[in-house]
Amino acid sequence: MALLRMRAPQGANATEIEKKIKRGNALRQGSAWRGLSCEVTETLVSRGELVSPHPRIYSVPCSEDYNNHKRYPGCTPQKCGRAVTDSIVTREEAETLKRLAERGLALAGSEGGASILDLHSGALSMGKQFVNIYRYFGEQIGEVFTEEDFQLYKDVRVRIQAVIAETFGLDPALMYLTKPTFFSRINSTIAQTQHDEYWHPHIDKVTYGSFDYTSLLYLSDYGSDFSGGRFIFMDPNGNRTVEPRAGRVSFFSSGTENLHRVEKVSWGTRFAITVSFTCDPAHAIADPAMP
Repeated sequence: MALLRMRAPQGANATEIEKKIKRGNALRQGSAWRGLSCEVTETLVSRGELVSPHPRIYSVPCSEDYNNHKRYPGCTPQKCGRAVTDSIVTREEAETLKRLAERGLALAGSEGGASILDLHSGALSMGKQFVNIYRYFGEQIGEVFTEEDFQLYKDVRVRIQAVIAETFGLDPALMYLTKPTFFSRINSTIAQTQHDEYWHPHIDKVTYGSFDYTSLLYLSDYGSDFSGGRFIFMDPNGNRTVEPRAGRVSFFSSGTENLHRVEKVSWGTRFAITVSFTCDPAHAIADPAMP
């Protein structure tokens, strides 16, 4: 997952986001990953390929991360890996979701190159902090989003949850959407604070303890909408990359076995949605709804 390290907002979400920023920064500053090569050595899936109808699956041994958390039978990873599919979200649906993100992010946006919109918590990048889009813009939200937008968002989430469950042999009823789940917009604007620096290596299970499975739905195309911005798994024996394609879903178990980073965007704009799942019902969040 591309973690967008931005200043925490004022208000109810501040403490939670501050904790996540501190975890992310601690990992970024750690020496464990500094010796790893930043060169891409293998392309797992290129922009021009169409992975359909079945996901392309790459198995990797599970890390010990999951032993440090309560185990949930039927959900906690027993087998780990990463996978890519182009068959569960259409390019037309991806374009609709990108327009949703564009409308929301047009209300504000980061001063650096990385902005987020979280429809669940309402967090929206504004300058060097976040605001709550629902509180800050109030009734104006009805002119930006529609019920149909939120229904498509939910439908896509359900499909992603189902393909993750099928691929890893899980009971989808035992998986729960968790935070943060958000839209990201990344361009080549120079970072204004260290929290704009989305490109550092990280592990989702370390940064967000509740994460068990992470997915990304790409809403734009590598090579035509933007350059750079590839998703890179950093393995001990080399780096492996996924090239974004609108409608493509990449998903993986969230532990140390899937250390990763996002390549810096050099031109254009990269849109994606990070959709995250936990096995712990205490960390579940609901689908967003129009206020």
